[in-house]
Amino acid sequence: MKLVLIFGPQAVGKMTVGHELEKITDLKLFHNHMTIDLVNPFFNYGTKEGKRLVSLFRQEIFEAVANSDLYGLIFTYVWAFDLQEDWDYVESLSQIFESKGGTVYFVELEAELSERLDRNKSPHRLEHKPSKRDITWSENDLVKSMDQYRLNSFEGEIKKENYMRINNTEMSAEDVAKRIKERFEL
Repeated sequence: MKLVLIFGPQAVGKMTVGHELEKITDLKLFHNHMTIDLVNPFFNYGTKEGKRLVSLFRQEIFEAVANSDLYGLIFTYVWAFDLQEDWDYVESLSQIFESKGGTVYFVELEAELSERLDRNKSPHRLEHKPSKRDITWSENDLVKSMDQYRLNSFEGEIKKENYMRINNTEMSAEDVAKRIKERFEL
């Protein structure tokens, strides 16, 4: 069992890379907005109940996949490195798979802000993430989160054996997915 955790700031290309990686491996993509946008018509993700439901759905899916005979899962996540609760969440998520003998691969994406703002409006993103279709709100949230949180790690901060960092500002999602597949032999 394999878990590929693709993380980085909003609109860096996590889901798009995940889609491409899914095409060239036997991994299944579970991008973070699959649960956020499921719950959002009832409870905004920013609310206590919204967060509780998103967490519950994710936990159940992670445990079911970890206990299955699937090859593995790709999960996308915005990791705030200055929040201990996010470090704890990643560790808890890793333990679900590692406790069943699985391997976790960490892929950090980074890109220039101008590129992320362009990607924020891409048809692919808007098709798969209904809550991002209010472009003005989404762009403001993207910029505001940069001031509020540290969304990329410091050099050497992540000490995992199966870790890679890719600046994909000028790379296609297909090329990034190929690099991930080759590096981790997926």
